[in-house]
Amino acid sequence: MAGKAKRKKNSQFKEIMHRLAKNKLAMAGLVIVIIEIFLAIIAPLIIPYDCNAIDVLNAKSGPSMQHLFGTDELGRDIFSRIIYGARYSLSIGIFGTLITTVVGTVIGAIVGYYGGTVDNIVMRILDIIQAMPPILFNIVIAAALGSGFMNTLIALAIGNIPGAVRLIRGSVMGIRKMEYLESADAINCSKLRTIFVHVLPNAISPSIVACTMNVANLILIAASLSFIGLGVQAPTPEWGAMLSGSRNYIRDCPYMVLFPGLAIAITVLALNLLGDGLRDAMDPKLKD
Repeated sequence: MAGKAKRKKNSQFKEIMHRLAKNKLAMAGLVIVIIEIFLAIIAPLIIPYDCNAIDVLNAKSGPSMQHLFGTDELGRDIFSRIIYGARYSLSIGIFGTLITTVVGTVIGAIVGYYGGTVDNIVMRILDIIQAMPPILFNIVIAAALGSGFMNTLIALAIGNIPGAVRLIRGSVMGIRKMEYLESADAINCSKLRTIFVHVLPNAISPSIVACTMNVANLILIAASLSFIGLGVQAPTPEWGAMLSGSRNYIRDCPYMVLFPGLAIAITVLALNLLGDGLRDAMDPKLKD
């Protein structure tokens, strides 16, 4: 039986990947994301200049063969800072989403399965939190924790937990009365084992799709917080912080804003294309 279940899961995974491979836009997004992650990992080995090295004599130099994306107001190489800055922007998006998904999945699965008083209490708390605009809630948390990479990561993770809880709760509530769960109860399977072994594997699909969208969302919010002085701060080469530092030179040196902005836009677009492709690939209504 275990072998059959494993083969079935492998077959489903292959089918999903086959559907995803047919979507050219989704595959383009996947390739871009993989390349960006790879470049971020090997950034110290490939950047032509130290990302924080100051060269006043070459300050505000336009794009050239020596400096592909030009230099900023302190003479730092923008190309090197963007490549190295991917470490910060992508880390915030990926690890923030990981924290959000794990915490939101656990809470959402428990309240969705048990329902009743526990569900009402948790959902009313989430209603109060979500009554505040999401960006304002993130600003409040970031202001309370202070600026910096770790504080920004924690602030964004906390701010997005309510949405993750609701997503998993809705999926769990849709399957908690299924016959196979009644069979698990009949053989005295513990509640926690039922939730994490039998319920979650069948309710996690929407969360997997949402993760790619959430990574893109967190990158945008992190850049926004850095831009207004509440996120990652200079001299850290995070893309939002780079935009914030160069906004005063947008008329005279537009390339200082253009390239960090393009880095954010391309990354978010790639993640959204990948998310759309995953959603279509995992949608059971599209099965032949």
